[in-house]
Amino acid sequence: MKMDYITYSERLDYLLDLIKNEKLSSPREVADKFDCSEKTVRNMINCLREKGFEIYYCKRNKKYYLKN
Repeated sequence: MKMDYITYSERLDYLLDLIKNEKLSSPREVADKFDCSEKTVRNMINCLREKGFEIYYCKRNKKYYLKN
């Protein structure tokens, strides 16, 4: 099932909030919450990167973070 634009935008905002607060450790946890695939979540993270957000993943801490 494809998400509509408003739902997608709201989820991008939520995902960005999680990343800003360093509370996103795995695409799987968000995929479960959004009822979508991990690939969709990774695509959403890439979409945020394309919008200019510098999002990185720290293997040591196992969390996504936003570079300021």
